[in-house]
Amino acid sequence: MAEYQKHLYMIVFPINALVASQLEPDMFGEHYTTGSAKHFSGKMIFAELDINFRNDYFEIEDYLAKTAPHSDGGPKKTKFIKSYNVLEHVDLSAINKLFLCTSNGKVLPIEPADYNAYNEPGLIRIYQEITPLETLVASTKDQREFGKFITTETTSKGAPKMCFTQIDFNIQQFLQSNKNREIFQIDLPNVNPYRFYDCITELKDKPEKLTKTIGLGSLLRDISYKFLRHGFWFSSGEELKFFPMPSMSDMENKYFYWWKFVR
Repeated sequence: MAEYQKHLYMIVFPINALVASQLEPDMFGEHYTTGSAKHFSGKMIFAELDINFRNDYFEIEDYLAKTAPHSDGGPKKTKFIKSYNVLEHVDLSAINKLFLCTSNGKVLPIEPADYNAYNEPGLIRIYQEITPLETLVASTKDQREFGKFITTETTSKGAPKMCFTQIDFNIQQFLQSNKNREIFQIDLPNVNPYRFYDCITELKDKPEKLTKTIGLGSLLRDISYKFLRHGFWFSSGEELKFFPMPSMSDMENKYFYWWKFVR
């Protein structure tokens, strides 16, 4: 019988779950998005965890033992370990690699990197929280400050750990194009343009106001990976783990096979 390596995968989007599998990352992404009718249809984001990661919240040893080949010799594709409060119980140091999966099962691997970028103070940014919350937020906080704020400084709108990304959206162009209009338009799906305008205006007019909630749903279901800026952050207080999107040059050359399927 064939020998298969076991993996620990944390699904980040569209759900947050811990899964054991004998599939390699590219096959796991393809199986989850296109190979099983009981799974999700659409894009998926998942991470591979250190196989030695353990936390008493999860029965990892038991489920890894059950992750064994089928009688016909085929690999065990998915063995769900937990589907609730997963990220909150995962050490950020255990997240080895992030994978972005297109709706047709093509997988892009992303390695972690130091986040040393200079951030212009007071600039309004649009953040999409991914898990465990899915709130769309406008904020004058940079990524480090925002991550710390939503994991340690607010109990009403945060969580102990958070995965989030930044939406690449030209706020100034939105304001200019809707100036003197009676009916506002916005190039963000399912976002109320009047709510968006009010949030941006309040942040501009009230420097003491640092965040405004735009909406409670996730744009990731409807927008392309092309509209994500910088990459993905996992935050827990002062701890921040960053997974950068590849450069456009790398997308067009090194990862062209994945990039051409991104919609």
